[in-house]
Amino acid sequence: MDVLMLSRLQFAMATMFHFIFVPLTLGLSILVAIMETKYVRTGDEMYKRMTKFWGKLFVINFVLGVVTGITLEFQFGTNWSRYSEFVGDIFGSLLAIEATTSFFLESTFLGAWIFGWTILTPKMHAACIWIVAIASNLSAVWILLANAFMQNPVGYVIRNGRAELDNFFTVLTNPFGWQQYVHTLSGAFTLAGFFIMGVSAYHLLKKQHVEFFTRSFKMGMYFAMIFSVLVALQGHHHAQEVGRIQPAKLAAMESLWETQENAPMYLLVVPDEKNERNAIELFGIPGGLSFLAHGSFDTPVQGLKDWPEEDRPPVLLTFLSFRVMVGIGTLLPILCIWAFLRRNKLTETPKLLRVLLYAIPLPYIAIEAGWVVAEVGRQPWIVYGLMRTADAVSPIVTSQVAFSLVSLTLLYALLGALDIYLLYKFAKKGPAEA
Repeated sequence: MDVLMLSRLQFAMATMFHFIFVPLTLGLSILVAIMETKYVRTGDEMYKRMTKFWGKLFVINFVLGVVTGITLEFQFGTNWSRYSEFVGDIFGSLLAIEATTSFFLESTFLGAWIFGWTILTPKMHAACIWIVAIASNLSAVWILLANAFMQNPVGYVIRNGRAELDNFFTVLTNPFGWQQYVHTLSGAFTLAGFFIMGVSAYHLLKKQHVEFFTRSFKMGMYFAMIFSVLVALQGHHHAQEVGRIQPAKLAAMESLWETQENAPMYLLVVPDEKNERNAIELFGIPGGLSFLAHGSFDTPVQGLKDWPEEDRPPVLLTFLSFRVMVGIGTLLPILCIWAFLRRNKLTETPKLLRVLLYAIPLPYIAIEAGWVVAEVGRQPWIVYGLMRTADAVSPIVTSQVAFSLVSLTLLYALLGALDIYLLYKFAKKGPAEA
């Protein structure tokens, strides 16, 4: 493999591994803040125990997420220096704002929250976790706006062979970025809710700390129910935005080869990328794709053959990832409804508890699949319509990238094993006694 492919593999591995930690951090920070707020307002010691138990799992996840995030950002200089040189004026400013505001804010107040239980007043201590939660979710704004420039470049001028910032407000209000933000946060909050339900289900199956985990379960359930529905509804609008800005990605998501009016949507499709067709198309809904993409059954939807082969995204991977995301995204609200119907008889519904315990990985898989759609579907562009990925890679030798790829893979495997071990250990242990 050449430098380009090795660099893409390394960045994909680092990004997807880092994003294992991000959504739980975003969602769990809000839930822990709500728990402590309930403790401060009611004085109920149960909520204090919930705050400490789930807060410990949050801290473990946060710390390991920070480590993987730092190594990820270095790759823009090591593996993608030509990209950094081309868009550094825009991309770098957004990352700098994230680091100097959100990251330091959340890190500082997380330290105060961890060590301030006996020092700060209850209200001040609760304020610390709220600052951490707000800063964590604000951090996602800057990261996603940086990514949105890669998806939908706005607010720039080309000067001296570089994309230079022309209108920061336009970059800040990039509609694609805010669509991504709502979609990503809704998915993250759904994941956090399922994480709490899954861990609670483990203890309820064993009838341990029943009141504690029943309260936790219900809080996670309501959170997951609201945001699993929101992420599905907003995902539809986000797909329409993709169809408007990146029509080739939409065509790859649906494996649509020919431009069609009244374009059908097939429930079962087997793409044949080599022969530029679908080997199987079953259970078609006439006009379904036109309606979903443009709100009209008669609006034409562009097919992949409208673009030269070198300008098309990888079809099979984009198509399958989209199907995985949508399939799991459809299942999660159904599980939430089941949980809601049995919320007052949890210990009497072991089948539900087992399903939710084993469902913990599902939101992770859906979110990772969504990012595969976003990033692979943008290819062959690293900045859509402006810079190809092949032109962005650093002028380095293959052996250097191969060494760093192997080294980072081993490091991340160690960190991943440590994260799973610590989360499993403390989740299984349960809360401290009153």
